[in-house]
Amino acid sequence: MPEDVHEWVSFEDPESDRTWVFDITFLTSGWRCIFGDGCQGVLTAAAPELEQGCCSYGAHFVDEADEANVLSYVDRLTPEVWQFHAKGHKTGTTKTNKAGEITTRLVDGACIFLNRPGFEGGIGCALHKAALDADERPLDWKPTVCWQLPLRLDDQTDDDGHVTSTLREWKRRDWGAGGFEFHWWCTEDPEAFVDHQPVYETMRDEMIETVGQAAYDLFVEQVAARGSERYLPHPALRRR
Repeated sequence: MPEDVHEWVSFEDPESDRTWVFDITFLTSGWRCIFGDGCQGVLTAAAPELEQGCCSYGAHFVDEADEANVLSYVDRLTPEVWQFHAKGHKTGTTKTNKAGEITTRLVDGACIFLNRPGFEGGIGCALHKAALDADERPLDWKPTVCWQLPLRLDDQTDDDGHVTSTLREWKRRDWGAGGFEFHWWCTEDPEAFVDHQPVYETMRDEMIETVGQAAYDLFVEQVAARGSERYLPHPALRRR
């Protein structure tokens, strides 16, 4: 069997001229984020001791609205939950690069919102932590790319205007050429497939924000219709 074969489920959207395609192999797998629990990071060599996860290169915003949304929460970050609170308010937290892309600023080789090992407020994304402390959803506070990972939605429109929307796992290629230089990527490693719940349940909110409630519900119906029938195991698990 080819190494990266996945099983897919598709159905027509009853309310629009759209076909939905879902990567059921990944979405029914037990993948979970293992930041701080075995994640080796996305540098060119394993660096679990840095606890940077996929934050080494900062976040690329989808657009100005995405940036504005994150900035609206920055004032709610306190020095207790954000290691670079002083620096962030002095230099700003975002910038526009030469290619015209809006990104978060980097501090000492990683995103300005990333708290590093040794910080009393705890390691990890300050936006994520502050949202949890406020009993709010981290996905409402964070850049789109950060809360969607490792999900990716691709839309393709044919000549007749029909849209095919594919929700799948994020691949190395989705990072651009640099993704193939990563020493490690989480959806390729069996160590990240350790959850007892499937992705479509643990990332329910993220999926609904990405595809909408109706499409999510239809996908869940497709899964339920299969009953106890097994799906194709994820490639990372087949390589064990």
